[in-house]
Amino acid sequence: MIASVRGELLSKGPDQVVVESAGVGYRLSVSAETLRAVPGVGREASLLCHLVMRDDAIQLYGFASESERDLFLLLVGVQGVGPKVALAVLGGGSASELTAAIAAGDAARFQAVPGIGKRTAERIIVELREKVADAVAEQIVVRRGTESDEPRALAHEGLVGLGFQPAEADEMLDGVSGDTPEELLAEALRAAAA
Repeated sequence: MIASVRGELLSKGPDQVVVESAGVGYRLSVSAETLRAVPGVGREASLLCHLVMRDDAIQLYGFASESERDLFLLLVGVQGVGPKVALAVLGGGSASELTAAIAAGDAARFQAVPGIGKRTAERIIVELREKVADAVAEQIVVRRGTESDEPRALAHEGLVGLGFQPAEADEMLDGVSGDTPEELLAEALRAAAA
């Protein structure tokens, strides 16, 4: 499998780029987010890749970051979400923003993507919420202050930072256990996804 491509950027379109590497031009379908990250034509570009082989086509997808590629792989694992729709989703923001939206259950953000209806948006949330809980816990910058900073208060702050209402965050933290804010946050998100 082709894991990455590095070389001169030959062309840049609305949803694809062509990168020449060792005399071979690779056409990669990319999200709008990745398109913003690639340099101008004639400059060196480096993209992570995922190869999809089907009976009627072989398609190469390019990503500016590992987190974007990982989210793409999660999205195409959801029933009703193909590679083109997954790229459209990825064009709606950074991988960390989209992961936080999944963890927060923000189905409306995904419904705004062309090709995704209410059912598919809800399916994305249901199927991926638990899978992204740990990643979201790691993304949140938890401030380390004095000893008076209780882990539960910091986890509450993290949930509010993800977009949950303070009352929702209180409910989510009821009945979960953990020694650190990260553990509490991950457990609360897992319980909410169940």
